[in-house]
Amino acid sequence: MKDIAKRFVENPLLSPQDLVPSTEGLEITCLLNPGAFRFQDKTWLIVRVAERPKQKDNIISFPILTATGGIDIMEIETSDPELIADDARVINYKGSDYLTTLSHLRLLCSDDGIKFYEPEGYPALVGEGIMETFGIEDCRVAEIEGIYYLTFTSVSPNGVGVGLRTTTDWKNFEKHGLIFPAHNKDCAIFEEKINGLFYAIHRPSSVDIGGNYIWLASSPDGIHWGNHKCIIKTRKGHWDSKRVGGGAAPIKTAKGWLEIYHGANENHQYCLGAFLMDLNDPSKVLARTEEPIMVPLEEYELKGFFGHVVFTNGHIIDPDGDTITVYYGAADEFVCAAKFSINGILSLLK
Repeated sequence: MKDIAKRFVENPLLSPQDLVPSTEGLEITCLLNPGAFRFQDKTWLIVRVAERPKQKDNIISFPILTATGGIDIMEIETSDPELIADDARVINYKGSDYLTTLSHLRLLCSDDGIKFYEPEGYPALVGEGIMETFGIEDCRVAEIEGIYYLTFTSVSPNGVGVGLRTTTDWKNFEKHGLIFPAHNKDCAIFEEKINGLFYAIHRPSSVDIGGNYIWLASSPDGIHWGNHKCIIKTRKGHWDSKRVGGGAAPIKTAKGWLEIYHGANENHQYCLGAFLMDLNDPSKVLARTEEPIMVPLEEYELKGFFGHVVFTNGHIIDPDGDTITVYYGAADEFVCAAKFSINGILSLLK
């Protein structure tokens, strides 16, 4: 199976060993799912860094943030009858769910969009407070009128929700708490107001009725959201049959707002597709790709912490206005990049 992605020959651009762990005693297990933006004439990524202690034989150990910002390490024997550990990402112990890694967000920059380094003086973003004790993940960045809006997944025993922080200089951040409560994730804010309102896509999850669908919301101020509408559902028998979720901020084109999204099937294979929304009323979906525009094909996409995954929440539009560099997480372990033509994606919409 082929796709239309032109992968960078330098992939993976970033691997876990390329960065230093945040805390002594932890090791970086995964670098993944970067948000992307331009700042000071450079390409920047805000990368999810997932860490855990070095694993010992017959023991699962993982870190948890305390309410005061410290780190506790939990250790559970793999033979414990109250442990359910059939997913690399999540375990259940004594009826409670835990993540096997603790994630924070780290800023990296690049002069060429390929070689990234950690600049001095820019802080890592870490979970804070009782809604983020299992960490923060998968940040999307939208720049609107000189302010950068950071939407990310906040994880705690209370559930998975969407947090918001804003900045103008990437050194000082204003925290706005949860803007979408649990269970919700994959939130991307449009980089332009429509008829005076902010718009965002988000992904609430319903266990019993409904499913993992993409929704649209609007807001007068970017903080308080309402007028929710379900716009994209899963498709039985397709590559996106089990769940769908938004990628980065929608791209404004002459034909409408173009959104690159991820979809997964029953086998937890994650691919990328696209859909088009009306310019003046994005609750109207005009078209959608039948087949994925990107599927896991390369070794670094098939094998890793959680294989058969390509997942994006960050892209940069090239100066030509048609070429887009999509930064993506591969196999939940590596940061990679691929180029697409916007017109090429539009031509596949039906």
